[in-house]
Amino acid sequence: MRHPFPCPLRWSDMDAHGHVNNAVYLRYLEEARIDFLARLAREECPGAFTGGSVVARHEIDYLRPLTFRHEPVIVELWVTELKVASATFAYEITDAEAAADAMPYVRASTVFVPYDLERGRPRRITAEERSFLKGYADDSHRG
Repeated sequence: MRHPFPCPLRWSDMDAHGHVNNAVYLRYLEEARIDFLARLAREECPGAFTGGSVVARHEIDYLRPLTFRHEPVIVELWVTELKVASATFAYEITDAEAAADAMPYVRASTVFVPYDLERGRPRRITAEERSFLKGYADDSHRG
């Protein structure tokens, strides 16, 4: 299952060439990830992901330019890998009304690591968190 997150475009997101700046896409991914972990996960499991977290890795493929418009894009997020102390999220940024075979603007992935702020080190994913993440597991979109 994928988590769709509507993300508005801002005029300040544009670069000198009139399309979304490559660095801004990281913010779009972050907004979707925070919505997924801080809102959606906690609605289902109130104690989930309440501590810190760090991003260990980002990977982004820019597939086509995105120019300013008033309609939001959709950032779809799903889980492709679940380890003891990390999860890999995959994303596609698309139009809300995109055809199934339409090329996304971006495909990306993030390695997310829950972090124990008091101890200053990564922590294991809890059973409650793992159960939530498994509901969004899908590795059929790799490669």
